[in-house]
Amino acid sequence: MGSVIASAVVSLDGFIADPDDGVGPLFDWYHNGPVEVYGTDQSRPFHVSQASADYLNDTWPNVRVCIIGRRLFDLTNGWHGVPAVGDHVIVVTHQPPTDWPFPDAPFTFATSIEEAVTQARHRAGDGDISITGGNLTGQALTAGLVDEIAYNLAPVLLGAGRRFFDTYTGPQRLLDNPRVVQGNRVTHLHYRLS
Repeated sequence: MGSVIASAVVSLDGFIADPDDGVGPLFDWYHNGPVEVYGTDQSRPFHVSQASADYLNDTWPNVRVCIIGRRLFDLTNGWHGVPAVGDHVIVVTHQPPTDWPFPDAPFTFATSIEEAVTQARHRAGDGDISITGGNLTGQALTAGLVDEIAYNLAPVLLGAGRRFFDTYTGPQRLLDNPRVVQGNRVTHLHYRLS
């Protein structure tokens, strides 16, 4: 069985987006390097540093299922039916869309993070599961469902916005020492939970 990895690009002060859901300079590193890398969508290249490319090419191919929240689904229009990474996306929501124009896309819906992780484990086989989103990350950590954290630290202070761990209400947790990869305008910190 693969790992459940909570993943996000995060500002130095802990935000994954500004108050208007904009990512601004958080995502600059996806387009500031000479090496082309791809997630699932072959029409959406990223251009990153060699160090970031090595890190992404080591981690992304292992992801089989992504779990996202309804907010990210709506903001991206579900990436027009193509998962950003992996083969399948599970959207946590109490109200699945009824008029989404990509009904045959590999997207399913769940009403809780627990249900989503159960579905994802079934679909992922021995592959990894990625959880993206501040509220979902906090819920998954609180429920003890996360094995690893991929914290992609961008050198920016947003001052306000949506926090990565906003809804975590569990006990104090120790993490193992991180794998550290220094990219251009990002530091990849990859932790296992103890």
